[in-house]
Amino acid sequence: MTNILLVGVGGFIGSVMRYLIGGYVQQTARSVSFPFGTLAVNLIGCFVIGFFSQLAENRGVLTSESRALIFMGLLGGFTTFSSFGNETLNLARDGQMLGALANIGLNVIVGLFAVWLGRTVSYLIWR
Repeated sequence: MTNILLVGVGGFIGSVMRYLIGGYVQQTARSVSFPFGTLAVNLIGCFVIGFFSQLAENRGVLTSESRALIFMGLLGGFTTFSSFGNETLNLARDGQMLGALANIGLNVIVGLFAVWLGRTVSYLIWR
């Protein structure tokens, strides 16, 4: 039950940070044609998960509770792209190149297809 609460608190904080940071970057960029705010959030999230993953794996400095709070909660609310990047890198590092490439392809290509499909179904239902 503790981990569930930690993930929830972290998710709340991460989501608010995403809104504030992404909005600030997008407003500062003054661009309506490219999502600079989302790009910034994804890159920040990837850096942070890489930083803390290294500490967790090689220094053992994070408890399971702090990993739940930071990785699943805070970064999960901030951006799931960071988890995707970390998991893909872990697969490649462990010599599972096919798995890493499959993870990239499935998440990016099938994910884009799923967005298109969702939009199409919505359009067909409520046109």
